[in-house]
Amino acid sequence: MPVFRTKKEAFQWLSTGKKTIDIRKGKPHRGEIAVYLSGRNVLRMKVIKKETGALTEVLRSDNFRLVIPSASVVEVAVAYLLRLYDGYDGLFTAYYVDPL
Repeated sequence: MPVFRTKKEAFQWLSTGKKTIDIRKGKPHRGEIAVYLSGRNVLRMKVIKKETGALTEVLRSDNFRLVIPSASVVEVAVAYLLRLYDGYDGLFTAYYVDPL
């Protein structure tokens, strides 16, 4: 069961259903339930699918708004994630999640 620390904004998106794809750096974690932590708040979601690859392979023009709902274009979503993972240029995993 992967446990992810999450910024307040992303936690809100996940809990309201605006964000259904969560992209994290690194190889995929095992488990079918993802646990998101933001301060004292906890959210459990079912992982329905995983994709692994370069950031531009898992974050595309057809899915960027499900990753970063506030982004107007895919480049804005890429820049948002690059700020989070400053200097990381490796493998990313996209977790497709649904509420439990």
